[in-house]
Amino acid sequence: MKKLLIIPHLKNIDECLQLAKEHDLGFEFNDFYHPEMLDNFDKLTRTAKKYKTHGLPDYCTSHGDFFDVLPFSEDKYVREIAEMRVRQSINAARLLNVKAVIFHTNYNPFFTGMESYSNFWAEKNISFWSKFLESNPDINIYIENMCDFTPDLLVRLADELCPKYRNFGICFDYAHAMIYGNDINNWVKSVVPYTKHMHINDNDLKNDLHLAVGDGQINWEIFKAHLSEFPDISVLIETADIENQRRSIDFLNRLGIL
Repeated sequence: MKKLLIIPHLKNIDECLQLAKEHDLGFEFNDFYHPEMLDNFDKLTRTAKKYKTHGLPDYCTSHGDFFDVLPFSEDKYVREIAEMRVRQSINAARLLNVKAVIFHTNYNPFFTGMESYSNFWAEKNISFWSKFLESNPDINIYIENMCDFTPDLLVRLADELCPKYRNFGICFDYAHAMIYGNDINNWVKSVVPYTKHMHINDNDLKNDLHLAVGDGQINWEIFKAHLSEFPDISVLIETADIENQRRSIDFLNRLGIL
């Protein structure tokens, strides 16, 4: 594992920094994916400046906007909004000198049997992300599985983009795959070559609860074996509450992962 990260908050930034110092953690900012924040440039810059007044970890990432961000929409105006939100998210990340920005596939898996929908998703996403990867070579862009039943389309995107752009990769959300995917072993085998970042938290295998690691139904012994397949990735403990973060770290330590 290259780096373990937590989600920081300005309201308790001192606690977040202390926890990061104790365990050599990085940060993944979750302040800048909300459309209201992205549209309020004064608030956005103030928030970034407040973070920068503290001694932030060297390795940080940021979650980009994912609400209704549909670069593959049939509607050109919806695609224009997606482009604007992604650009805003990347610009916000630059204010904090982050290493990568994470976005979602936002693919609707319930459109089963619609090959034209899948092909359009792939075609538009390849074109869309190629443009941002070329214009932002110093920023890594990672695409995360959300409600995807299988890794097929995400791998199809990575197959096309990874050979061309060193700043592209998959953000493998292990918890999402446990909820929505039908074969976690197939997920791991499929995404390993392209994964540069991972999100972990716990759930009841039905709902995206973002519990502390170890507080739900995910089998973490199996995860430990899976993690060994990803030798050089950063991993976010994707739970917002700092007590959940502490409990997650303690659990991962007992598991022998850290």
